[in-house]
Amino acid sequence: MISLRRSKVMKLLLTSNYAAAYGAKLARVEIVAAYPITPQTQVVEKLAEFIEGEELKATMIRVESEHSAMAACIGAAAAGARPFTATSSQGLLYMYEMIWWAAGARLPIVMGVVTRAIAPPWSIWSDHADILSIRDSGWIIIFSESAQEVLDNIIQAYRIAEHKEVLLPVAVGWDAFTSSHTAEPVSLPEQELVDSFLPPRTPEPFVLDVNEPISHGNLTYPDEYMEFRFLINEGLERARKVIREVGKEYGKLTGREYGLIEEYKCGDADVILVTLGSMAGDVKDAVDILRKEGYHAGLVKLRCLRPFPREALLNALREARAVGIVERSFSMGRGGIIATEINSLLRESGVNDVVTVSYIAGLGGREIGVNDFINIFKSLFKKMERGSGFEVVWYGLRG
Repeated sequence: MISLRRSKVMKLLLTSNYAAAYGAKLARVEIVAAYPITPQTQVVEKLAEFIEGEELKATMIRVESEHSAMAACIGAAAAGARPFTATSSQGLLYMYEMIWWAAGARLPIVMGVVTRAIAPPWSIWSDHADILSIRDSGWIIIFSESAQEVLDNIIQAYRIAEHKEVLLPVAVGWDAFTSSHTAEPVSLPEQELVDSFLPPRTPEPFVLDVNEPISHGNLTYPDEYMEFRFLINEGLERARKVIREVGKEYGKLTGREYGLIEEYKCGDADVILVTLGSMAGDVKDAVDILRKEGYHAGLVKLRCLRPFPREALLNALREARAVGIVERSFSMGRGGIIATEINSLLRESGVNDVVTVSYIAGLGGREIGVNDFINIFKSLFKKMERGSGFEVVWYGLRG
């Protein structure tokens, strides 16, 4: 392994879309399946530039749809290659059938998802309904706050996906426009450093070979199908440990360590907000402001959505008196998707004396900033005095 001290670090001003392309380049992807959709198109455009300029030795497959993009990745991964694609919103829904094929076939594919609202009505702005629609498929889902995290997560995703104890596809998400088209300084590790962290893929337990043909993903009968689903879940359960180990190793090489969640000033917090993506930066600012005013506020940022970080979340939240979950998603007829899961986790674990509030905010890219989070925190401090319970609040609803 190369040490951080011995390696050179290049800094570039990159959007999250370009950071994803650089991450895929550093991971030495071999197949890029490309189909454009706003606001993802810049990712595959940049990879096309790398390939044309001979900076990346890979094959660009220009497909006719997102369904075909994932199909191309499935074929490439099954043949032993390291594939990459990216999409958004309606595009992810169009490839939905193949999403399940990728996980069911246990193929280590990495995909970038620039989260965007689902039509109708048409919207090109951020919303997490698209990436959360694949949460039951068997994909590992990792979310990013910044362009730096996008680059780092893409590289780590291949180590996680290709790990022999996991062998599952990984989706790396980031917010449309707020993150995808906003430029910020990003540290790029040397190629030699990444190569030491991420060696060439060793296809296992099988690889499709025309000289030794086999059948994979074919018809199975009722007395066998259930075991296949069970084994996918076993891979996801093992992935928690792998994600933490990979994050620690990456931290030793780059100085940026990653886990399943990130805690910010939670040690003595009475009220904690849970969120993900680009909103987390504004929540941190709100926490700092409220701390100066004497409020014991904290933040838990979700990095890993699947597998669900049960133990990490429970350890971070069990002492809080009120927990608010702010998310850009909603399960119609039920509540906030992430909030429902966290509330269930707390109640199942015997944490019953806590106020849990699901805040639905920022759908379709609606602005939500520091002052909004301060208001949410202060409302939670008031609710904290009223006892336990679960509530859904549509924050900033008009009309």
